[in-house]
Amino acid sequence: MNTRRDLLAGAGLIGAATLGWAAWRGVGEATKHNRDTTTSRSRLPNPPLLTHEGKTVRFYDYLIRGKVVAINMMYTSCTGTCPTATANLLQVQKMLGKRIGRDVFMYSITLQPELDTPQALKDYAERNKVAPGWLFLTGSPADIEQLRRSLGFYDPDPQVDGDKATHSGMLRIGNDAFDRWTMAPALGAPEQILATIDHVDEDVPRGA
Repeated sequence: MNTRRDLLAGAGLIGAATLGWAAWRGVGEATKHNRDTTTSRSRLPNPPLLTHEGKTVRFYDYLIRGKVVAINMMYTSCTGTCPTATANLLQVQKMLGKRIGRDVFMYSITLQPELDTPQALKDYAERNKVAPGWLFLTGSPADIEQLRRSLGFYDPDPQVDGDKATHSGMLRIGNDAFDRWTMAPALGAPEQILATIDHVDEDVPRGA
């Protein structure tokens, strides 16, 4: 499992799918780190984003700081990986129960900010019966691209990187308070995704 420094420095060295599998195999090998607010903020960007509820938020300050999060990238017109990934993550949200929106936060960032307005994302969330605690996010194309690369949703091969489905198939999971980050396949078994979330969440008893 990666610290945030390792995540951002090494994400570009291997493709998103390879990075995700390596992180998945590395679950259980992380060490605990004390959080440094200044360096944390300098490593992750903090652009303004719009939620599907129409609220303006700062990425790091509002969505990430001190939280346990699960982040994927998608777009509302996707007919490939995204619908299946969304349906899968809905099962994860249900399994989290009362923890969602309180202890664990889910975010989906659009890969098509020029098309996915807050209203389009709201309609998508409503169609899929998404419950509170899971935000769909858009912003300026430049800011979304910066986030995509900072979170490791990219491949060094430009041809592969141009395929949006490559990025929508992965899930970035992290605990900012303890600088613990990993990646899992968004199409993996919901139980495995939940286990990865639990592993980075220090409030979950080990072995629970």
